[in-house]
Amino acid sequence: MAAPSVPSTAAPSLPATWTVLDVVKWTTARFVERGLGTPRLDAELLVAHVLALPRVQLYVQFERVLSPEELATLRELIKRRQAGESVAYLTGRKEFWKFEFAVDARVLVPRPDTETLIEEAIARLGAAGEGAAPRIADVGTGSGAIAITLAKLRADAAVFASDVSAPALEVARANAERLGAAVTFVEGDLAAPLAAHAPLSLIVANLPYIPAGEVASLPADVRSEPALALDGGADGLELVRRLVADAPALLSPGGVLVLEIGAGQAEATRALLQAAGLTDVQARKDLGGIERVVSGRKP
Repeated sequence: MAAPSVPSTAAPSLPATWTVLDVVKWTTARFVERGLGTPRLDAELLVAHVLALPRVQLYVQFERVLSPEELATLRELIKRRQAGESVAYLTGRKEFWKFEFAVDARVLVPRPDTETLIEEAIARLGAAGEGAAPRIADVGTGSGAIAITLAKLRADAAVFASDVSAPALEVARANAERLGAAVTFVEGDLAAPLAAHAPLSLIVANLPYIPAGEVASLPADVRSEPALALDGGADGLELVRRLVADAPALLSPGGVLVLEIGAGQAEATRALLQAAGLTDVQARKDLGGIERVVSGRKP
């Protein structure tokens, strides 16, 4: 089926009798033209969202004909995606670990790379039932994805989460309630509001780590996320540096600090942890082979 020609500055228009497969293929082609990184996945997620279906169900409904109303809704979403808005914001949700989180422009979209932080945190905590129940804090929680996931994986833990952004905490609290996770959320700068809940067995954080000079060159969908959650200062480690300085006082003996960092920042982050007196400093690679998480233990 021939696709209509759509100028790059025009909103896409879809024939009223296209099937699911027709629309997925056409949308994928438009996203390829725009140089989007995952065009087929993006197309399928948007079509599934409009049809209120799990994405896998598209494959058994490829011959379904979309209604004019469904096509109109999809047309607007395609237009917004081509303009650089993230798929997660368009659908209002993002899967992380095995859970689905509500997300919007108030929070950073959870990334698969951050699952490496969860893996390291769980490994460092050890098995449930070993000693006292752990006390976990997530600094800069955003959507709550890290704190909520850890609360679900370690039901024996007391979990706390902080963020300087009140709007972000609204999203996180709603996610925790919907997913049935027991997390105490507190508002404030980095670890400061967590002092009342110390000593802590584990502090985790995925803080902003993009160097300030690189933010403007990020892909459009990333730039649409909160600047507060992206800009890590001149070298990307401004907030990491501050947290590493404060964390030892909040950790119990044997407690662990686990940090997600950007590509090329592992060596500098290891040095920060060692200078702060933490020992057993380790780095864990993500699926792409990048040292994504650095952790250390309080003696």
